[in-house]
Amino acid sequence: MVKNTKKWQKRLILAIVVLNLAVILVVWYQVRTHVSPPEISSAIQTNQKVTNPEKDFFYCENSWFKKSNSGLWELYIEGDPFKRGVIEGKLTKNLIEKQEKAFIDRLREMIPSSFYQHFLKYFIYWFNRDLGKYISDENKLQIYGISLSASDKFSFMGSKYQRMLNYHSAHDIGHALVNMGIVGCSSFGVWNGKSKTGGLLIGRNFDFYMGDEFAENKIICFEKPDKGIPFMIVTWGGMIGAVSGMNEKGLTVTINAAKSDLPFSARTPISLLAREILQYAGNIREAYTIAQSRETFVSESILIGSAEDNKAVIFEKSPHKMVKVESPTDYIICTNHFQSGNAQSDPAIVKDMNENASSYRYRKVLQDLISEGPMDVNSVVRILRDRSGLNCEKLGAGNEKAINQLIAHHAIIFEPSTCRVWISTSPWQVGAFVCYDICKIFHNFAGLQKKIEIQEMDQSLASDPFLFSTDFKRFLRFKQMRMKLIESLKSVNKISTTDSFIQEFIETNPDFFEVFELAGDHYRQENLLEKSSFFYRQALQKIIPRQKEKERIIKKLAGCLVQMKNQD
Repeated sequence: MVKNTKKWQKRLILAIVVLNLAVILVVWYQVRTHVSPPEISSAIQTNQKVTNPEKDFFYCENSWFKKSNSGLWELYIEGDPFKRGVIEGKLTKNLIEKQEKAFIDRLREMIPSSFYQHFLKYFIYWFNRDLGKYISDENKLQIYGISLSASDKFSFMGSKYQRMLNYHSAHDIGHALVNMGIVGCSSFGVWNGKSKTGGLLIGRNFDFYMGDEFAENKIICFEKPDKGIPFMIVTWGGMIGAVSGMNEKGLTVTINAAKSDLPFSARTPISLLAREILQYAGNIREAYTIAQSRETFVSESILIGSAEDNKAVIFEKSPHKMVKVESPTDYIICTNHFQSGNAQSDPAIVKDMNENASSYRYRKVLQDLISEGPMDVNSVVRILRDRSGLNCEKLGAGNEKAINQLIAHHAIIFEPSTCRVWISTSPWQVGAFVCYDICKIFHNFAGLQKKIEIQEMDQSLASDPFLFSTDFKRFLRFKQMRMKLIESLKSVNKISTTDSFIQEFIETNPDFFEVFELAGDHYRQENLLEKSSFFYRQALQKIIPRQKEKERIIKKLAGCLVQMKNQD
């Protein structure tokens, strides 16, 4: 009896020790990952009033927010950092909530397991524990101002300020996970003899895919800070970083993911570095100095265009070093791999280039550039919309090897010498491109109190004829059927999927490897192994963008053959 009592005493003491350690660990984690907002003087006002005189038009003091006839949202803000943030938050409150919902819904779709969702949340909080140390006070003040208008609906993801701060590193984390197919951007610049006017032209597709809903409400933001150079960026609710933008001096910035090791902790988000370059650099030399001064936590190619220099260069920036890449020709191309000499001798980078889609897209952009004569904006948009492969081979709609993967958040064209920019309207880069003269906007359209169009209407570029074609209708049908088939494959209560459904699905996108892979998955789930192996073989005859995807299909085919042999 005494022996049993002592045993239970020891177990009780051990349980108490373990419980105390768990409590201490939880408290330590919360303290270590807590991010306090910047201190604001009590004298600073946050009660600015928003006026909404007509549908889809709002203004607050000299700043305003409206939806144009093109479907793009347009935002003009000015003032000191905190005031800009507060007013931007008030003006874009509804879109911040929609964007946050779209982002969280996409994460849930990518990671269905609630356990892994919670794990990801706590991982990100730990990963970003020191993020505030690498973000300037100016940017933290603006983000904090915006966060005051964030929704309470997503408090399970953290405090408003911490959520808004963390979302600015989402682009970098997505780039670190480039092998998940979240990103696959293409950009290029032409000047001198390769440009019809001799002036610099830059085109880019921003293929950061977080679902179609995420790209529905993009914002063209014109920002006039109290310090630095006025600039424009293409962004979304709650995001102050730059992924594509140009300043009033004709300096442009676009960012492209590169092969990157998984980082251990956050540094300066690339989009905030790009924003700093736009705000404080007037030429390539000044941009280089800023880029070199910041620590980042992923590898990124930053394409810098400059009206003053009349050329474009690439900054290949990794967590360890930065290299400036200049072109010996009148053009430069940027996809998702480093091009400098040192990078080309790195076995990991060479392996990534050989196994993924970046080098293929690079060669396709090069082929298109060579086939074009001296270029204008119409030439640039033709390349951005190109859905074919090398030598016009058929890739299937949505293939990552295409310049136009039909997933773009936006496409954009810059003409720095004239301060003009063309931005795609939905869907993707298939809709019309609308033109803005950013210098005119900063000088003529501050303080709007009525809704008017601010675009250069006579400079718009027409929608892609593909938008009105049977092929486009088939692609939309493909997206619908693909989602239904994926849901059926995941679901315990399967959706009825017939042979005729599979045949129609294949006909929607017959050159794309994935339709055959999914058909094979369906028949394998039905234990119809001969049909399954037939479709896996068909998939392997198509152009597959990534080596890992090819190996995945080979593994599935091998599994089918083994099962068939065992059944015999």
